Amino acid sequence: MVSPSTVAARLVTRRRQLAGAAVVAVALGLLGMLYAALAPSGQAATSSDPAVQRGQELFNQGCASCHGFAGAGGRRAPSLIGVGAASVDFQVGTGRMPLQQHGPEAPRKRPRYNEQQILDLAAYVASLGPGPGIPQFSAADWQKADTAYGGALFRTNCAQCHNFAGSGGELTYGKYAPTLSNATPRQIYEAMVTGPENMPVFGDKQITPAQKLAIINYIRTIKTEANPGGAGLGRVGPVTETIVGWLAGIGVLVIVTIWIGARA
Repeated sequence: MVSPSTVAARLVTRRRQLAGAAVVAVALGLLGMLYAALAPSGQAATSSDPAVQRGQELFNQGCASCHGFAGAGGRRAPSLIGVGAASVDFQVGTGRMPLQQHGPEAPRKRPRYNEQQILDLAAYVASLGPGPGIPQFSAADWQKADTAYGGALFRTNCAQCHNFAGSGGELTYGKYAPTLSNATPRQIYEAMVTGPENMPVFGDKQITPAQKLAIINYIRTIKTEANPGGAGLGRVGPVTETIVGWLAGIGVLVIVTIWIGARA
């Protein structure tokens, strides 16, 4: 027979368990309510803004089939909530989006939209959730940055994929780091803060805005300077130079040998 003290102890234990479960349930409910109140809803927060309205119309026509209405994402396309205006300006401004066909890499091509339409699309996506905005700086800002310092930063953080001269390079599984020859200063900055494709995101804590401008100055400088040693051969490294050297050198030797043999 169970003693009264044992029954009382069991009741106390069960009450404590129920009280703990109730506290956990209440806490989870409060967290859910807080998240629902603060998390991006995927709806344009400033729908009265004409730019957002125009951007939403363009988005529904050219982007929603993959990214879903309100940018919630789809089966083959990620959510755009929180990517920011900078990501849209980069992806659409370089012609990578809208995507023509799925593959390991989205190639750069002629943009489908004009400048104003790109800004409208960026405004709409930015209204879905907070994210990096389109950087605002002038040519004088990056031109006065330290080129040598930018080169050191580029070789440390970027040259592994983009080549020391920004000529690009092959990666794994059919992917590649694109050349930076055609990238504008704004696009270079946007790529650093949004991390498109396989590129990591370089936030202001990893690379400060001043350092980003120095990197931009270095890239633009090496793309405009002359090649005092002769043909640049794309500046893709010693492999191309060796191939050209062997082909040209052996070709000259063969021609000279034939010429000597003919004269003999």
